[in-house]
Amino acid sequence: MKFNRRQFLGQVGAGSLALGAVSMLPRSAAAADKVDLAELLKPGPLGDNQLGDPKSAQSVVEYASLTCSHCKHFHDTTWKPFREKYVDTNKVNFILRDFPLDPLATAAIMLCHAAPNNNFFPMVDLLFDQQEKWAFVDNPVPALLELSKQVGFTQETFELTLKNQALLDGVNAVKERGANVFGVNATPTFFINGNRNPGALTIEEMDKLLA
Repeated sequence: MKFNRRQFLGQVGAGSLALGAVSMLPRSAAAADKVDLAELLKPGPLGDNQLGDPKSAQSVVEYASLTCSHCKHFHDTTWKPFREKYVDTNKVNFILRDFPLDPLATAAIMLCHAAPNNNFFPMVDLLFDQQEKWAFVDNPVPALLELSKQVGFTQETFELTLKNQALLDGVNAVKERGANVFGVNATPTFFINGNRNPGALTIEEMDKLLA
């Protein structure tokens, strides 16, 4: 797999981004929107990646892209205190959903879904932590491969994952439903008990929205 960045972006997830790249919108543009919570919590074709108590009265659904700097900012500044306060204590049912903004992000989230030993969230954490080493380089394949090996991939399983059409279709289905049914048009977008809040929320903002 000796692709340069342009070849890689052309091959992995070719035709997968009907929505194209999505830019960040001001939070006020959609902060008041509310969606049908029961409909929102229905899992997509790949199932949901969930942490916390699925029966909790409070739910947070995040639509994110692994190449998004705003998503990384949330991961770096808010995710740990939010998880410790709400998710690990089973006060919140947290679901992370796919909304890749480009083919490289599509490839990365496919690898997370296929991570050995159910390492979806550890792989997501790793890719956000190391985002600058793979998301913004001329040749992302070797960097992604080396990071993938840290969670148990081999070169063979890495390549098979990126060629998995059913997995690609599942990722795209989640993204398309997020956009067409729930109005997601920026990353990250959080649905807190069904209320839509785009933007990299701070822990203080999360506290107020969950109060």
